[in-house]
Amino acid sequence: MAEIPTIKLPSGYNVPILGQGTWYMGDDARKRSAEADALKLGIDLGMSLIDTAEMYAGGGAEEVVAQAIKGQRDKVFVVSKVLPSNASRKGTITACEQSLHRLQTAFIDLYLLHWRGGYALEETVAAFETLMESGKIRSWGVSNFDVDDMEELEAIAGGTAVSVNQILFNLKRRGPEVGLMPWCQSRNIPIMAYSPIEQGRLLSHSALTGIARELETTAAVVALAWVLNQDGVIAIPKSSNPDHIRSNRKAADITLTPAQLQTLDQAFKRPNRKQPLDML
Repeated sequence: MAEIPTIKLPSGYNVPILGQGTWYMGDDARKRSAEADALKLGIDLGMSLIDTAEMYAGGGAEEVVAQAIKGQRDKVFVVSKVLPSNASRKGTITACEQSLHRLQTAFIDLYLLHWRGGYALEETVAAFETLMESGKIRSWGVSNFDVDDMEELEAIAGGTAVSVNQILFNLKRRGPEVGLMPWCQSRNIPIMAYSPIEQGRLLSHSALTGIARELETTAAVVALAWVLNQDGVIAIPKSSNPDHIRSNRKAADITLTPAQLQTLDQAFKRPNRKQPLDML
């Protein structure tokens, strides 16, 4: 199995284009060990970028991540997020320190503002800079930011240090291809795609199942391979199922043919004009 290709963040860190999400992990204490084991399997397969957030299970997902990365912190790139309700200058620092405690780590590799809230971006960015100076985070970014948000961020002091924009992007949610993704690509800001297979809701489509038969794989692998085929995109599918994790890993090794890409482009049409950014 070849190594997963990497992408270089503006902060200088190289990360795999295929990582792991943790949304909905940590909700049930009885499942936490199995969830941690699933993340460990993904790490072993090269999916060493793990995305989490203080919002997920009220911090429970971060505790699952802590269990998964124990003893192998140096192998993992950890992403977490601050809630907009906590994103004041002081609140961001406090939230980060609480996440560090739950993650049982001295630093977070990439810390994101989960979505726009009531606090001025200047406050949040200033807090990110303070956290970087103290070594508590190594880079920072945003999530669910559309073009106008990114332009506002770019205009403030320190705003150009943004390392990633995490958004909802998959075959069914192609809106970002018009406006947002070209804007980010022109500035070498990677897109991190959450729900890259639309939580399984698009997998019965005949275009996906047909290509899956050609490649002797699954529709989920094809859908994920399509996301990974996009320039400057990182995908973070979530799964606690070992078989699904092994299947996800295969997507990084698949190169879709021009004909297959055309089939998917016709089945899941890109919009002709800019649309508001979708969120889940």
